[in-house]
Amino acid sequence: MNLLSIGGSDPSCGAGIQSDIKTFDSLNAYGLTIITAVTSQNTSRFGIIEPVSKKILQNQIDSIFSDFKINGIKIGMVYNSDIIKIIYNEIKNANIPIVLDPVIRSTTGGSLIEKSAVKDFKNFLIPLATVITPNKFEAEFLSKNKIDSRKSLQKIAQKIQNMGTENVVITGLEIKNNQISDFILEGKKQYTVSSKKILKINHGSGCNYAASMLFALANGKPIKEAVKFSKQFTVNSIKNAKNIGSGVAITQVKNEDVIRVELTHAINSFIEIKDAYKKIPECQTNFVFSKKNPKSIEDVLGVSGRIVKTGNRIVVAGELSYGGSKHVATALISMNKKYPEIRSAINLKYDREDISKLTKAGLVISSYNRSEEPKKVKSKEGSSIVWGIKMAIEMSEKQPDVIYHRGDFGKEPMTIVFAKTPSLVIKKFLRLFN
Repeated sequence: MNLLSIGGSDPSCGAGIQSDIKTFDSLNAYGLTIITAVTSQNTSRFGIIEPVSKKILQNQIDSIFSDFKINGIKIGMVYNSDIIKIIYNEIKNANIPIVLDPVIRSTTGGSLIEKSAVKDFKNFLIPLATVITPNKFEAEFLSKNKIDSRKSLQKIAQKIQNMGTENVVITGLEIKNNQISDFILEGKKQYTVSSKKILKINHGSGCNYAASMLFALANGKPIKEAVKFSKQFTVNSIKNAKNIGSGVAITQVKNEDVIRVELTHAINSFIEIKDAYKKIPECQTNFVFSKKNPKSIEDVLGVSGRIVKTGNRIVVAGELSYGGSKHVATALISMNKKYPEIRSAINLKYDREDISKLTKAGLVISSYNRSEEPKKVKSKEGSSIVWGIKMAIEMSEKQPDVIYHRGDFGKEPMTIVFAKTPSLVIKKFLRLFN
């Protein structure tokens, strides 16, 4: 995955394009950059800004887009109107996620956009954004209003949305004691995502947030899940912040096991779905996500136990580990051999009405009959699932989204939902509740 950061250079590597490269790399994405301005700053003070010329900016853009496929763009510091207009003209037709981080000033005190450029920023860049991620100060700056109540917060988010973007995320709000909240206006939906307040002044968290959100969106996550992902990523970066210089601490991003991060968030989403517990079978559920081209269950991350129902609640009984799942992981590997892009799966309780719902929702459904399973397959440990998935694939003209069987003597009926990523598994699972 190639992610592009368009923004200013920070020699302290706390923010700007340097911070974005670190974030992308920690998530195993390849970071590309287009520099709009060179700043001189460190952890204690802000020096001067030198915006790049129109010629070198245009040449950078031409170099990147002529050679690389870009999966997402983050726009940070843009400083003046010339820069804004060139960026707009070059990416206005891009059909990929764009995260706009409206950096107005540096943590160390520097002004990062000319006053005369603010109007063009609003007119040209905000309408391009899939999502804009201002903090409290930036939201107040863009809207020319103060956030002093829940009502004013909603009005300011709406005002920014009316500038042309559909999704607004206002970060760093102290709505409740000891918590930091992000307010999200997603189309017409409003909600907040909160975390415990960390008493640590830092440099770089805003960039970490927007860059990790771009990664999430480029991976197909819906806005709410992308917010949760970037929130947790940023909290971790603040917790790990270090006093490298003599001033404020610089956030630190550590290399993440993206597979683990993705699956963790999907399991958390699954747990939160109302009535999801009703879909858990007697043998309980596992949810898996594999490395590319898995050769054995050791290449597949799953719960070393089960996702179980206790009354009307769901509990994860066990830790995520590679090789933690046997049956669902084996089913996934069998599917992956035919369709290498399929790397995630979850097993659910078989229900004829559920199969009907998923069929009506447009998913491709296939099945196999366990009573037709050859004796030599039944007698060999682990062969039944491989045989069954293979049969279901052969029976379907297209790649199945769902494979089920109606059970056999001593074998519980089962449904397995497959997708490229855990978040897409959840998206398919939600069709049961529409």
